[in-house]
Amino acid sequence: MHPNAVTLALVVLLGNLMLPFVSAQNAGFVKSPLSETKLTGDTFELYCEVVGNPTPEIQWWYAEVNRADSFKQLWDGARKRRVSINTAYGANGVSVLGITRLTLEDSGTYECRASNDPRRNDRRQNPAITWIRAQATISVLQKPKINASDQTILTADTSSKPVTLQCNLTTAHTPHKESFWMKNGHEIPNTRTEQRNTTYRITKPRADDSGEYMCVYTFDTAPNANATIEVKAKPDITGHKRSENKNEGENAMLYCKSVGYPHPTWTWRKVDGTSYTDIDNSTGRFFITNRDNYTELNILNLDINTDPGKYECNATNVIGNIAETTILRVRSHLAPLWPFLGVLAEIIILVVIIVVYEKRKRPDDIMDDDEPVGTMKTNSTNNHKDKNIRQRNTK
Repeated sequence: MHPNAVTLALVVLLGNLMLPFVSAQNAGFVKSPLSETKLTGDTFELYCEVVGNPTPEIQWWYAEVNRADSFKQLWDGARKRRVSINTAYGANGVSVLGITRLTLEDSGTYECRASNDPRRNDRRQNPAITWIRAQATISVLQKPKINASDQTILTADTSSKPVTLQCNLTTAHTPHKESFWMKNGHEIPNTRTEQRNTTYRITKPRADDSGEYMCVYTFDTAPNANATIEVKAKPDITGHKRSENKNEGENAMLYCKSVGYPHPTWTWRKVDGTSYTDIDNSTGRFFITNRDNYTELNILNLDINTDPGKYECNATNVIGNIAETTILRVRSHLAPLWPFLGVLAEIIILVVIIVVYEKRKRPDDIMDDDEPVGTMKTNSTNNHKDKNIRQRNTK
């Protein structure tokens, strides 16, 4: 949804909630349009918010430069559909005027008019009395001319060769202040200079150096001017899961992220030998989320029979494509019990071995508990005596 549409909806909702508590009052401005300076080809928006009871009607009017006495009403779709007017009414009235692809003829005075006077549309009445007005001046300047390098495509053959991007400000309405370089909407550090001719050098270009580069020229009394240079490269997947282990009934999340420009189109498929099955969001269990150089596949309620296997993410842009594979393993519900069952089996086997060993011992190795201990000692003593007697007789 367009940001302006969200703003209008919020204003109308809050206005309707407060409507019963507002007493009758004349129209008045809450926010008035602001004057701006723009370049040809740009877009501008003017915002106007009014309060009153009943809610005032809002209109937009325009007068050419130096002709402030000859206003003409603006309508949605005017100027070859370059004009858009979005208005919403609640307790407050809110209106946004927008004009795209500006030309020098769009310069002039733009006026937001509001009125809740019942006589406001009576031509016999003086509009200066029945309507309140807020004006903004829009100045459209000729966009400076910048000669910029053509787009560059990075390949394996050019990866060892430096790439130089160049911009030259050839014509401008006023002297420029300085210039700098940006990549993908962010300023590149240490690139500011006062030169009209500016360059940016990529020493060892790789896929992650690709993107949208912009040279920007600043002016003291005019909007910034810029030129865009695209550096394109085949996608290169820099991160993904090599494998994922889950239990049946759980959810699995597989992802891939890449570098390269333009941002790739992502696809997922399941590989089964030489065949494959494309994956989309129509099954109710598979959900794919793509964001520029990132893709994510979520699988809900894993099935041990159908879900295990190889899953391939594929990144494709106008320069080329690349794919990587993730192996998904799905274990049984009993998988968490396997370590416990293994220990339990070892204990049972050990107990069985001990019992079998005890039962198979020889009877002679077992002491007869009924035999008196004293008798054994007497026999031993007699044996020693007999031995001593034999030794003396021998002598």
